[in-house]
Amino acid sequence: MPGIGDADGGRTGGRHILTPRNGAESARGDEFLGQPRGLGVLFASELWERFSYYGMRALLVLYMVEHLLAPERLSEALGLAGLKRALEALSGPLAPQPFASQIYGLYTGLVYLTPILGGLVADRFLGRTRTIALGAAMMAAGHFMMADERLFLIALLLVAFGCGAFKPNVTTQVGELYAAGDARRDRAYSIFYVGINVGAFLAPLVCGTLGETLGWHYGFAAAGVGMAIGLGVYLFGRSCLPGDAPRRQYPVAARGAGTPFRRALFSILLLFPSSALFWAAFEQQGNTIALWAAQFTDRGVDLLGWRTEIPVTWFQAFNPLMIFLLTPPLVAFWARLARTRREPSTLRKLSLGCLGVALSYGVMALAAHASAGDRASWLWLLLYFFMITLSELHFSPITLSLVSRLAPEGSRSALMGVWFTSMFLGNLAAGWIGSFWSSMTRPAFFLMMAGLGLAGAAIVEAARRPLGAAISTER
Repeated sequence: MPGIGDADGGRTGGRHILTPRNGAESARGDEFLGQPRGLGVLFASELWERFSYYGMRALLVLYMVEHLLAPERLSEALGLAGLKRALEALSGPLAPQPFASQIYGLYTGLVYLTPILGGLVADRFLGRTRTIALGAAMMAAGHFMMADERLFLIALLLVAFGCGAFKPNVTTQVGELYAAGDARRDRAYSIFYVGINVGAFLAPLVCGTLGETLGWHYGFAAAGVGMAIGLGVYLFGRSCLPGDAPRRQYPVAARGAGTPFRRALFSILLLFPSSALFWAAFEQQGNTIALWAAQFTDRGVDLLGWRTEIPVTWFQAFNPLMIFLLTPPLVAFWARLARTRREPSTLRKLSLGCLGVALSYGVMALAAHASAGDRASWLWLLLYFFMITLSELHFSPITLSLVSRLAPEGSRSALMGVWFTSMFLGNLAAGWIGSFWSSMTRPAFFLMMAGLGLAGAAIVEAARRPLGAAISTER
């Protein structure tokens, strides 16, 4: 079974690509890292969108635990007390930390549920360009509204629904820059993924520092500014992007998709459980891992005899930093293996990604055991982020490329939205699992996370035969 390096090799099947403004593949070609110019526009737009999302995420749990969920403030935020009562009716009394973790899970889960709606709106009604612009504007408004504590839940909803309109359609447009059989598509998604993580790296350094030093609302406002820049970049560069098909074509394409649509949906649903488990463990970074960094980590660093502390939110920059440090050598390593036909298959990479999650949380369990109640060295977190980043590179961009190539035209954004639903389930589970942080020992909690990774790998391996058949049919 071929690996990701040649994911689209030999594939035909009649798919055509909607490319810049006129529906034909751009002859101007390679003007951004050996790729079409439109990839540069999407790279920059996604960079700023992720800057805004991860900037707010770096602060969210800390903001709630240390500020918003204090009894004297909780009642001021519209709907927050009612949400607390509803969650307590299901799980019993909630202290600030478990309540914050559940809000975090609901919010991040909704971010990955709304892409179904965003994909359908783009495929059937507004087209991708208008839907992306609308989503970006909603996100910018939501981030700025975080400055008013009373509008907290409304702001989270705006960001979540805006992200649902933005993310699946930008991701789909990357694939539409390329004709069927263009081997650059998978490399394009790796480049695009670097853009995501450049924004995610800068976000905690800027938004997190402003939030921790000047005040929470300065950090949230910086996230809003980043999203406004992303919207401007996208609108300015839209002439380089794939044009929208006339809306009347969408129902025809959907009816014609038939068996390819069902085959793609079947493949996506087979990967759902492993994806949900992967993200349930991975998304602890902004939740319980942030609390570990704040409460159980010795963050002191000696620089030329000067003792300083790493800000808590800066640890959220470790993962994206390692993404763009590790992506080039990893892609080069895969290319070298591909020349001798030893590159791991797409499905084997997914298994390795899940196993890597298990190992990363094994590291944290060891750190918790070794510290024995004292603060653990921040170097344990560095090792954890190194391992979970390698895991992410074997899982997340690989699945995005896989969904892009499986989805038939006319249903691409909708099926990308369906795929993001697995992340919704994972993030929802991450919030619920995070609520056990206060009631479990740290080693036991981290070993539970490692178990999720092992279960995800086992599910991928169990589904190899039907998945392999479905993927082979699409080639």
